[in-house]
Amino acid sequence: MQIHRLYPAKPQKVYLYATCLVDLFDPQAGLDAITLIEREGIEVIYVPKQTCCGQPAYSSGYNDEARQVALSQMNLFPEPWPVIVLSGSCGGMMHHHYRRLFQNTAREKEVAQFCDRVFELTEFLVKVCRVQWQDSGTSASVVMHTSCAARREMQVHLTAGALLAQLQQIEVRQQAYESECCGFGGTFSVRHPQISQAMVEDKTRHLSDTHADHLVSADWGCLLNINGALSYQDNPLQGQHLASFLLSRTGGAHE
Repeated sequence: MQIHRLYPAKPQKVYLYATCLVDLFDPQAGLDAITLIEREGIEVIYVPKQTCCGQPAYSSGYNDEARQVALSQMNLFPEPWPVIVLSGSCGGMMHHHYRRLFQNTAREKEVAQFCDRVFELTEFLVKVCRVQWQDSGTSASVVMHTSCAARREMQVHLTAGALLAQLQQIEVRQQAYESECCGFGGTFSVRHPQISQAMVEDKTRHLSDTHADHLVSADWGCLLNINGALSYQDNPLQGQHLASFLLSRTGGAHE
């Protein structure tokens, strides 16, 4: 899925949509993302009542329930500010699939306007903020995993790769079968645990074979699955959200 959109000028304010997984498992990644955005002179508004984007219900065929969740989330962001999402799959749900949920309904135009305000974090930093960073870290290597949904729907592999390319002391290593799913897939891993396990074993083997110093991803769903498998294998490699890695390499807090 190609994204063809006009990108706005850098705004004064944005909303942050942290995602439920970042909120529950890695709130520091959310704080680090806020710092990255604030360094660009943008005020970040975090709405505490935000929850799930509705993707699990939608991907399981519960469209009515997904619409209820979508409406509850959209109502939390009434101002016309961009909504920055810390996951490509959640961003894809909110940017693309909310439109489909409300197609040919009385709310179609209203929902489309909201969807146009949704940006995945790396997309926003590259396409709207047009960041130019200097790497303040030592020489190291990194391998990146981008979720299959993030690649298809938000092209995170391109924008995340563009940010890593700015780090002069970082060597980006490519895993074999990079675009293949890690096996998480939300409810897929629950419904098909044996298939999911085989997929994540393949994924962790390919990641480990790069012998990279660091593993990063912009999607905590994938990291939850991959890190769990790596821990079970007694593999010292552990993934980190890309926001935290980028902040650690570019001077930390406000410059």
